[in-house]
Amino acid sequence: MASDARPKLAVHKFSSCDGCQLALLSLEDELLSLVGEVEVAYFLEASSATAAGPYDVVLVEGSITTPHDLERIRAVRKDAKYLITIGACATTGGIQALRNWKDVEEFTRFVYPTPAFIHTLKNSTPISRHVAVDFELSGCPINKTQLLEVITALLQGRAPHLPPHAVCMECKRRGTVCITVAQGIPCLGPLTLAGCGAICPAYNRGCYGCFGPMENPNPDSLTNHLQRTGTRADELVRLLRGFTGYAEAFRSASEKLEKAAP
Repeated sequence: MASDARPKLAVHKFSSCDGCQLALLSLEDELLSLVGEVEVAYFLEASSATAAGPYDVVLVEGSITTPHDLERIRAVRKDAKYLITIGACATTGGIQALRNWKDVEEFTRFVYPTPAFIHTLKNSTPISRHVAVDFELSGCPINKTQLLEVITALLQGRAPHLPPHAVCMECKRRGTVCITVAQGIPCLGPLTLAGCGAICPAYNRGCYGCFGPMENPNPDSLTNHLQRTGTRADELVRLLRGFTGYAEAFRSASEKLEKAAP
């Protein structure tokens, strides 16, 4: 591809911690090759130099939590040929979506000395709730190799090749004994999309669901099993309401447990 015809890439941040943007910078050697194929036209995490849109590919990190976010994401969508959301905040609402089950006005009264200055929405929501999204890349943070695969696939005009299976498969591949079966430790691995390398179970901790629910998960089966083996419903609600707790499968499961709890 000629240098003057390189696709223009933009990276936008909304309500988030910047970790998924840093995954792009963490590509290191691969990043040099990538920059040779695309023009990084807007990426404030990396450079203050920017070029105006429209852009061929826009990566969006972060959830929509303020009226300003809502206005800005619509403008970003208009400037994007392809819009890709990256990370738990952008794809599910993020850890900040915990407020969706509570009264955000009460939070602002307790946290801020002048609550009247805080302009926020009642809920933290994923980007797809407000604009059309062409592809969602899960993770908290995202897997940098998966991000490279998504960008490469777009450049080559093909579908990205990403794992569709659960974290349990990654445990099997690295030889980790199932901590739920062997020790009774509650774990979201059977419901969660692979991509992290099953780090937590390898260190004797249950999966927190950082990559969100896999396709067609069965949360009722898992939560029923965990309750039969001694995990309380309120403990399961807390487990499900983590980094991706507002994803539909996790949200509906936690709300069902909450209603059924004594």
